[in-house]
Amino acid sequence: MLKMFLTRWLDGFEKTFNYDASYMRHVLRVNTASMFKFSLGSQAADRKAAPMEALFAAGLVGTLSEDCGPCVQVGVDIATAQGMDPAIIRAVIAGDLQGMGDAASLAYRFAQASLARDMEACDPLRDEIVRRWGDKGLVAVSLTLMQARMYPTLKYALGYGKACSRVKVAGETVAPFRLAA
Repeated sequence: MLKMFLTRWLDGFEKTFNYDASYMRHVLRVNTASMFKFSLGSQAADRKAAPMEALFAAGLVGTLSEDCGPCVQVGVDIATAQGMDPAIIRAVIAGDLQGMGDAASLAYRFAQASLARDMEACDPLRDEIVRRWGDKGLVAVSLTLMQARMYPTLKYALGYGKACSRVKVAGETVAPFRLAA
């Protein structure tokens, strides 16, 4: 029953976002319980604890640190489907701090500093996130950053990550700014 539910979920996800989830089907085929537990980890962040722009910026930083194509594209497509402003998405993908706005820029810089283990930069950004959105906001941004890295990491570890590509945001092609992490 669980395998059937997860298969249908993957079918819908692939169709909705035009995404090849072969690596997730591999996990599902090998160990259904592991796929279920893995999918639960991607739902941990409280999406109401911080602004949508901040959460998507942190998530895209996480994805960009692990992938250079299809996983970034699906992150963009999910952000677009959830009502994120395409101009902000393009700015995050391109690394344009001014173009992404205040909330997204804060989360973007925090995520970059966290991945780089740059505590000199990270500590004041963390303090600012807590000041603006509280500890729940900090947890949400941090979990979103971590969650975004799960899928591309799994994809590449299983041997399914092969293609880098430019990303399309609302029909416009954007070259991802590669992050050093």
